[in-house]
Amino acid sequence: MRDRQVEVVSGNHVVVRVAGALVLVAHRAPGPVREDSAAMRVAEALSQLVFEATEQAPGGPGRLVAREATNWLMRDAEQLSPGMPVDLGILSQAETGGLAIFLHGAVTAMVVDAEGVEYHHGVEAAFTVDRVASTPARAAAIFADDESAGDPELPDRGIGALGEGVAPASGAVVWFEGRRSRARDRDEEPGGQHRPATTGSVPFADEPQPPPLPSPGPSGDSVLPSAAPTPPPLPSVPPPLPNAGPDMAARLAQTQLGRPSSVPPQPTPEPTPERGAASGIRVLGFKCARAHPSDPRSAFCTVCGMPVDQTQPPSDVLRPPLGVLVLDDGTTFTLAADAVLGRDPQNSDAAQRGMTPFKIEDNSGGMSRAHAEIRLVNWDATIVDRGSTNGTRARLPGYQDWIHLVPNQPLALIHGTELMLGNRVLRYDPAAAPPF
Repeated sequence: MRDRQVEVVSGNHVVVRVAGALVLVAHRAPGPVREDSAAMRVAEALSQLVFEATEQAPGGPGRLVAREATNWLMRDAEQLSPGMPVDLGILSQAETGGLAIFLHGAVTAMVVDAEGVEYHHGVEAAFTVDRVASTPARAAAIFADDESAGDPELPDRGIGALGEGVAPASGAVVWFEGRRSRARDRDEEPGGQHRPATTGSVPFADEPQPPPLPSPGPSGDSVLPSAAPTPPPLPSVPPPLPNAGPDMAARLAQTQLGRPSSVPPQPTPEPTPERGAASGIRVLGFKCARAHPSDPRSAFCTVCGMPVDQTQPPSDVLRPPLGVLVLDDGTTFTLAADAVLGRDPQNSDAAQRGMTPFKIEDNSGGMSRAHAEIRLVNWDATIVDRGSTNGTRARLPGYQDWIHLVPNQPLALIHGTELMLGNRVLRYDPAAAPPF
């Protein structure tokens, strides 16, 4: 997108072109946008974020931009825009060569091809729109939503060009068809090299330092603000859970188990139709950026792997599946409710009580009809041997030895734990895809 003509549409929001990407932040406060407006502070922070992401992934920063922008929304947005909604959109290059679209709030993006227009609305998403579109034949545009208007329309192409920097606008268009305007922000020298234009004081994104953003002042003149602050890192240790109650806190503390750092993560199985089955059990938990219920002890969502804001108070949520059991032949069993395992568990008393029967074929003679039970307690999965003839063994990740379970005594499972029932081996894995 660096060599494309970008035109702004007049208005009172903030549009920034930085490192080849396009950032729009809606100005919802009364009066014109100024250097000290919340929208300008948000634009500065996002521009710094986009610049750093482009340095790390110059071939296509779209995915990294989406991840870091989501983290920023959960962590810093309220500080820069207290009491005001943050509506933003970012268009950048995807690693696949297409167009990465990231939206939050009342912002609309449009992708215009010869066949028609495809709209993406930030307000229709639970939290954010994170999409990759093919490079459009004509144009891509981004607009702040106006309550009195419907879907935006693509304006006629003019001669304007935003090379690098900030401008007050209601939206912006990136033109992909035809050649650029004669008013180029870079001149081509012999040999195909480009040199910056001699006018203007804003550096280009391919220079080694991030460019400062000129901000629109009250008279329309540009003022160079101080460099955007670097967002603080996410906390590595979850904060205490407010309003959880002593019983809840005690249960969470008792079940807090971790995986040895030296053990590589196990591969996550492909999704199955039963992966999304709901258990119908409500527990205290958090919600991720996409509004999925999640374990309050985890920094990443139990459902989708997105980061979780651990400073939020816990709320009553519907518990998602806690993991999957992967059999040695690749068969998976989703743990959405209590289950009974064995070679013929359908007719057991546990199944009659409502436990889900998981039938496992075993010709060794070492597996009982109803061999063991998986019991889900709050956000933890436990296994209980039902007093089977040959017993149940478990091997925790990072250990070589198997341990024999004491009959009728539950053992808390952590991801990567292997279980041996008869002659078959299962592994307990997370239900969600790995985080970014």
